[in-house]
Amino acid sequence: MSRKKLSTKLFYKYYLEWIHLYKDNAVRTVTLSKYYLVYRQLKKLVPDLHMNELNRKTYQKILNIYAQNHEKQTTLDFHHHLKASLFDAVDDGFIETDPTRRSIIKGCASKKKKKKFLNLYELQLFLRSLDLNEKINWDWFFLLIAKTGLRFAEALALTPSDFDNEKQCITINKSWNYKEKIGHFQPTKNESSNRTVMIDWQLMQQFENGIKDKGKDELIFFNKTDRIYNSTINKKLNDYCLKLKIPQISIHGLRHTHASLLLYEGVSIASVAKRLGHADTTTTQETYIHIIKELENKDNDKILHHLSRLT
Repeated sequence: MSRKKLSTKLFYKYYLEWIHLYKDNAVRTVTLSKYYLVYRQLKKLVPDLHMNELNRKTYQKILNIYAQNHEKQTTLDFHHHLKASLFDAVDDGFIETDPTRRSIIKGCASKKKKKKFLNLYELQLFLRSLDLNEKINWDWFFLLIAKTGLRFAEALALTPSDFDNEKQCITINKSWNYKEKIGHFQPTKNESSNRTVMIDWQLMQQFENGIKDKGKDELIFFNKTDRIYNSTINKKLNDYCLKLKIPQISIHGLRHTHASLLLYEGVSIASVAKRLGHADTTTTQETYIHIIKELENKDNDKILHHLSRLT
């Protein structure tokens, strides 16, 4: 049986064709844009590398060059985007073996990370400063995310029909595509993002009064014809942080704050993952690993204290 001839196509051209075949119209726009970003970087890094020249050594060189100007996590993301296409290349007989096997992920020194969430005192200080008058404004938006951990686009898409006063919960089954000139409803990030989020009776009552004059399918925080910019809302939040002299965080930082405080209160990782709409607990564990380690240390102290009492 004759062996299939290995491909001599340029690597970046193969990757582009792979995106067209497997990713176009199959993943969300924001995810697809990451694949195209990797394509452009690949074309810049190795414009003359052919598929039949790919092996562990040449692939590692690509990662090493990329890592010179990117942090380790960014390099890992770059690697993962390429890896999937090369698995298919092996299956299709375009290359002989998997060049990504046992790859070493490097990266330049990490920049000092800004604090991504507030502690309980800082959050309470922030919430007390909000202007929560009868008319719904963006301060209500901050309050909602701080108490639910919703994603920015999920909170934008809320309508009065999503609030269930009797069951004291909010239904999340859509998000708002604010990145296009004419915004519109779109599916949530993934299937696990479709969920119900329990809220306290006080928040439910506050919103019940604020949305009573709105139509059941009307957007709560803005009109459908309004152009919404993430940067504008983040600036409003940032101005509050500066005024209160607390860490400057983003809207996503409020989501982190919500999850972090729940973990500190002893809520299980599984419950936090479900509340955030994570596909599995792995994402939650990776995102909040610093908190989990801190809690493990506290648990170890409790374990040792318990054991000492058994003698």
